Amino acid sequence: MAQPRSSNRYASIIIIVLLLLALLVVKTCQSKFTGKDKEQETTKTTTTKDPKGLNRNPTNINFSKHARCRMECRHIDEAEVKDILNTGKINYGKSELGDNPDCKRKYAVEGNTRDNQKVRIIFAPCQMEVTVVTVIDLGKEWTCDCQ
Repeated sequence: MAQPRSSNRYASIIIIVLLLLALLVVKTCQSKFTGKDKEQETTKTTTTKDPKGLNRNPTNINFSKHARCRMECRHIDEAEVKDILNTGKINYGKSELGDNPDCKRKYAVEGNTRDNQKVRIIFAPCQMEVTVVTVIDLGKEWTCDCQ
């Protein structure tokens, strides 16, 4: 005995819907395991040590000429820079990490100074030393002649 055509049509539609749902579930699970959501993670900030190598307690901190000039203009001293290095949060969205070798990475570390300036300081670590590249006050525009 042959089934009516309408029940075959409904069965086909139900199978297609079930296959689409299964595909959606597989894609959702796959993105969790393959790291497709990592783009969002890179914009987050964190206080934990970066696995790629920001040394928060270097044996030596070097200051570029540009950083010294910016610090002077913004009234930020070495102790405040060291405090930001130790306690600040890495802004991965502003950092330059990628696949660079250790001495070519730059970390944008953000925090507040003693006098409550919100700053971003760019640190370039190399082995046991860190160079301060520049100091940015995120709350105020300062006039400086730094190059």
